[in-house]
Amino acid sequence: MKHEWRKAEKAWYLPKEPTILTLPRLNFITLEGTGDPNGPLFSEQVGALYSVAYDLRMALKRGELGAPYEYVVYPLEGVWTTSDGSRGAALNKAALRYKIMLRQPDRLTATDFQASVARVTTKKPNPWLDHLAWEPYAEGQVLQTIHQGSFDTEPTTFAQLQTVLTDQHYRVVPTMGDYWHREIYLTDPRRTAPEKAKTVLRYKIESTNA
Repeated sequence: MKHEWRKAEKAWYLPKEPTILTLPRLNFITLEGTGDPNGPLFSEQVGALYSVAYDLRMALKRGELGAPYEYVVYPLEGVWTTSDGSRGAALNKAALRYKIMLRQPDRLTATDFQASVARVTTKKPNPWLDHLAWEPYAEGQVLQTIHQGSFDTEPTTFAQLQTVLTDQHYRVVPTMGDYWHREIYLTDPRRTAPEKAKTVLRYKIESTNA
């Protein structure tokens, strides 16, 4: 039976309200970048991620990496910060630093990933394939909710999360190094009107009582 993340991991990807939960170690294909994500460069980077993700999906489906396994490719994610400290209404998009990624099934390994990159490089060259990395990561305790609307209105939803953090005695800590927060894109911005876009906004957190 096909593994569908929207059903099997609903609590992780489709929170109905601000929710605190603990996430285990997961596998990701990642790519680091800088600058405004509205440009063509970002699209090329996303394309590199998806080309390898779909190659691995087909290899698993055909049984080339063990017993056949079918699943829906996970949604695009990104962790974000800026080089100049700007954020919220004063965000300088040119100063953005990010790491975009696609989660991979637990049964895949770094060796499987490297073989896939080699295959894709031959069949569908992309200058960003050489920049992809295999990165297991345990995010641990997080607070998350769904933001509906354009990316430019996210500060309102982040403010709601900050209220929850204060009330529950938590604080935000950096994720995957020094990134401020994580976003998971449940809708495709190329095909979805901004006001209908849905994005999981997630903070890595720790208790202030510790």
